[in-house]
Amino acid sequence: MKTGIIYCGDCLAKLKDMSTGSIDLIYIDPPFNSSRSYRNPSGAACDRRFDDRFDGVNAYLDYMKPRIKELHRVLKPTGSFYYHCDWHASHYVKVMLDSPELFGYGNFQNEIVWCYRSGGASPRRRFSRKHDIILFYTGSGDYVFNGLKEKSYNRGLKPYRFQGVDEYVDNAGWYTRVGMKDYWEINMVGRTSRERLDYPTQKPLALLERIVSASSNEGDIVLDAFCSSGTALAAAGKLGRRWIGIDISPAACKLARQRLGAMRL
Repeated sequence: MKTGIIYCGDCLAKLKDMSTGSIDLIYIDPPFNSSRSYRNPSGAACDRRFDDRFDGVNAYLDYMKPRIKELHRVLKPTGSFYYHCDWHASHYVKVMLDSPELFGYGNFQNEIVWCYRSGGASPRRRFSRKHDIILFYTGSGDYVFNGLKEKSYNRGLKPYRFQGVDEYVDNAGWYTRVGMKDYWEINMVGRTSRERLDYPTQKPLALLERIVSASSNEGDIVLDAFCSSGTALAAAGKLGRRWIGIDISPAACKLARQRLGAMRL
């Protein structure tokens, strides 16, 4: 299969040309059914405006379902699938993915909560919405997973001195290393970030590096069928994976190609 390429067009058409069971890892950051119109950033070199509008949640699911069906078909039985969404439709999307004709309830692994900081954190009638949802499914019960570790700081930030427990210390205090949990605190791509590309829905490279590291091995094929600014592809290339991108927006495809070209991936 040809990799290192970004296809411009509706992913449904391109996916139908792809071989069954050919992809190791799929990540998608599709429309969220947010009823928003994303404006062109000031000074952008090309038109990056787009609408995330559907005639209700049923219309959104009707749009996504045939594309998910094709994504499920091209995923290897040992592969993993990550669907990035938020509160607008995450609960409806999970019910759809749990369907036996798609991934099935038994192949659901995690609801990952990506927590972030951003402006506008003082609503008067509800709590501030500061997280996205990433639904993690697999092609079967036998799948690739490279368990990741994270710091767990000791109570009081002091050493425990437990027998057989490795402890470490940094500027904050003493900690152990434990299996990574399903809520991730990773900064958004802020206005002053070096990786900022002025694409309205750009996701941080650290977020995608975590997914790619956990659910694929070097040389595997990573597919992003809604690749926008190419973050998943950049993470895949950086970590020694092969990649394929698809996006319906010519502006997004151009930006992603420029990004990957600059990285010489």
